[in-house]
Amino acid sequence: MGFEITSRLSVGAINPNIHINRNRYNTSFGQTFNADKFERQSIDKYTTETAIRRMIEANPKIKNIVKDFNPEMQLNLEELKELLQNHASDTQNVASGIINNLPFSLKYKVDEKSIDDAAYLHDIGKILIPKEILNKSGKLDDRETKIMHCHSELGYEMLKTTDINPTTLKLIRNHHQNQKRTGYPWVGNDFNADLNLQILSVSDKYSALTENRVYKKALSPKEALTIIYQDVKEGKIHPLVFKALINYVDNMSLAKVSQA
Repeated sequence: MGFEITSRLSVGAINPNIHINRNRYNTSFGQTFNADKFERQSIDKYTTETAIRRMIEANPKIKNIVKDFNPEMQLNLEELKELLQNHASDTQNVASGIINNLPFSLKYKVDEKSIDDAAYLHDIGKILIPKEILNKSGKLDDRETKIMHCHSELGYEMLKTTDINPTTLKLIRNHHQNQKRTGYPWVGNDFNADLNLQILSVSDKYSALTENRVYKKALSPKEALTIIYQDVKEGKIHPLVFKALINYVDNMSLAKVSQA
């Protein structure tokens, strides 16, 4: 997309000297919705065992999706609790940071409530993924990867039986998709990775890259941004969303230095 980083990312505060001609990136993000300014109810109510079992019983499609790898419908409640306390909460914080650093011309289009709710619930479908796959220390094989990729659609199918709004549901289903449609699950040619989805997917990826997992060590902010920058070059992420992420990371780095 013609997006240049003119100097190396620094080890401390992120200062890549990014210069963007905004007129060159007049990319449409499609239809967006105004944020709900009223205080939202806690969405933790969707993460209890009772609520999850009710969702599963309300949608027979879920049992069909997991019939080959979790026919007993075992729930990974401890893994879900850990995920919500760490990765999901961190994804919320990163998404909020990106939104706060967007130019006003984009910020006013953002549906903050839907992004915040989706950031918290985006991996809820992992509660049905077998523990041996979730906690595998090595690389997943093709079958295991296919099973892992079911988590976003499982989350969508579970939560669609509730009163969660359609925008949040679509974000949860497609948080591993992009404008080039090279992610998962499958989407049609008319699919558009709008501003809300790009914020969520970038937040999820940055959080995942910078935290320890059983199969990898946490990357530094510099390393994570370098990887995500490749998505910008491939046209998967809008440069202004990426720049907002950099500004957020930079501000966080400066805050840590001032507190030291």
